[in-house]
Amino acid sequence: MSKISLKIVVAGRTYPLTVNEGEQAKVMKAADDINKSIKLLQDNYAVKDMQDLLAMTALQLATKSTSGVQKGHEDYSDIEDSLESLLNKISQ
Repeated sequence: MSKISLKIVVAGRTYPLTVNEGEQAKVMKAADDINKSIKLLQDNYAVKDMQDLLAMTALQLATKSTSGVQKGHEDYSDIEDSLESLLNKISQ
């Protein structure tokens, strides 16, 4: 399978990647999912630091991937509740 070069934007930064041709759609969807998650967090929480938003997104994705349950992209309510609780503990 041939390799192709992509420029993927995640959290406002561009990353050049070389992937197998068959993985292009998967990588682009992953970047899109990350950016949607960051936007959702920005809209729902008073977090402005991009590093914090990326860390929170990583927690969401890791939790989602280890749960063994596939949920829609819109259903982050359990994760959001956990993150809100964590943020409250940190701010105290």
